[in-house]
Amino acid sequence: MAVASALGPLATVAIGTLLLALLLGWLWDAVVSVTRFWATCHRLRRFPQPPWRCWLLGHTGLGKSTEEGMQQVDELVARYRHGCLWWLLPWMPILRLFHPDTLRSILLASAFIAPKDQLFYGFLKPWLGDGLLLSHGQKWARHRRLLTPAFHSDVLKSYVGVFNQSTHIMHAKWRAAAQAAGGPARLEVLGQLSLLTLDTLQKCIFSHESHCQQQPSEYIKAILELSTLVVRRHHRLLHHPTWLYRLSADGRRFAQACATVHSFTAGVVQRRRQALECLGHQAWVESHQGRSMDFIDLLLLSKDEDGNTLSDEDISAEADTFMFEGHDTTASGLAWLLYNLARHPHYQEQCRQEVRELLKGRDVEEIDWDDLSHLPFTTMCIKESLRLHPPVTAVSRRCTEDIALRDGRVIPKGIICLVSIYGTHHNPDIWPEPQVYNPLRFSPENSQGRSPLAFIPFSAGPRRWRWWSAVPRVTPTVVTEVTERGRGGRNCIGQSFAMAELKVVAALTVARFAIRLDMGQPPRRKPELILRAEDGLWLLLEPLPEVA
Repeated sequence: MAVASALGPLATVAIGTLLLALLLGWLWDAVVSVTRFWATCHRLRRFPQPPWRCWLLGHTGLGKSTEEGMQQVDELVARYRHGCLWWLLPWMPILRLFHPDTLRSILLASAFIAPKDQLFYGFLKPWLGDGLLLSHGQKWARHRRLLTPAFHSDVLKSYVGVFNQSTHIMHAKWRAAAQAAGGPARLEVLGQLSLLTLDTLQKCIFSHESHCQQQPSEYIKAILELSTLVVRRHHRLLHHPTWLYRLSADGRRFAQACATVHSFTAGVVQRRRQALECLGHQAWVESHQGRSMDFIDLLLLSKDEDGNTLSDEDISAEADTFMFEGHDTTASGLAWLLYNLARHPHYQEQCRQEVRELLKGRDVEEIDWDDLSHLPFTTMCIKESLRLHPPVTAVSRRCTEDIALRDGRVIPKGIICLVSIYGTHHNPDIWPEPQVYNPLRFSPENSQGRSPLAFIPFSAGPRRWRWWSAVPRVTPTVVTEVTERGRGGRNCIGQSFAMAELKVVAALTVARFAIRLDMGQPPRRKPELILRAEDGLWLLLEPLPEVA
């Protein structure tokens, strides 16, 4: 006020008017925000909600990443068959959805209307960059279209040999462990299978032989550490602010691991780019004739309709994303499959007989691409295991617009929807006796009339991708000519890759080993980035005599 007095009465009035305008603007924004929040709360009253923990905390602390937390989800689904409202705090509502009828509007909405929520996914950003998992809008749509040819069936065929090779390496380790034990080998299978999937991915993405199943790898160690650190940060609220996390010991370890991963990926991409530019496009294509191309090769050659290619940064982000999304989820699916087959020896034996019949008379015990469609019972066992123990238990979406449900209710703009894959897979309205492992649920006759959104182990989305030109097979030439046409769906782009690997590893494992439960250490489920088991998932594996 002393300054205002020195400037005269007009200055005093001006400063007072400015302060009043700022105050009124703040009050107006506050009134609008409160009014909008109450309107949202009014619309959310149509969704049932469990009792609050207390008026201040809402449901905070009631949901836990433990076996008891998984059982709580079963109880919620049994009571609220379609979904319920969950308050993390009194001002942070989340809709938990458990039924295809309520999931449909979210999962079939475009990525612009129901994008991934960044509350948790944002922690992955320094690691994965703007890959498909974290990008959105036009960039997501463009990358989705350019990456689709890399997962064409003719490309996946060349990877089956890699799946066989990596499985042989893992089985050799298991036989050695059984021989050393003088009987069945007691193994923590999730860790073993994670190394297998990381091994296959390094070969399929980078054509890199790391021998990570037999010896330590700094790159693989960094990926495993990043996965652990992301989960730990999620559970520590003080580590949520980026500036605080960077100052912590975990934050420094995370930065170092990111640097290791990024250095490896960028190095491979840059060397391939230099070779492409040195040889020229046509010579590069001709140099790959007669041999398969890896993921990096395919992305280097991809172009949109304007002739634009992906940048080195884009390719590195997609490679890092594929490594992240492809190793843990498939390993979790395989581990719980082996567990379920151990619990049900009669189903295990049926799978074994099916595989042995398929391989009868062959000189080499390997699964070919064409064999994958001739394993119907094994495939049913895989699907039922993915239903009972989905690798990813939930995904989140944030509505950027009001979304109407079929029953007339509306999910208001701005609400986070937690799509409970586990809850949907255990919904008794869809799956009678949901806790029972029954592969025959997926027989052709039992699958008729079931909503495709009742089974979503790889998430789901609108399947609106259309090829406007015939692409009978993917070769280096065809990949070059693929143009940015159609609209991409949001079903998992790598699900065919994952299913092929699941079938190869499962088939060869049941053919070569008897799998039994470790009765001394029953698993307790623990949902993190993937569905794990507290203290590991331990099984007994006994090599079977070779069949003549």
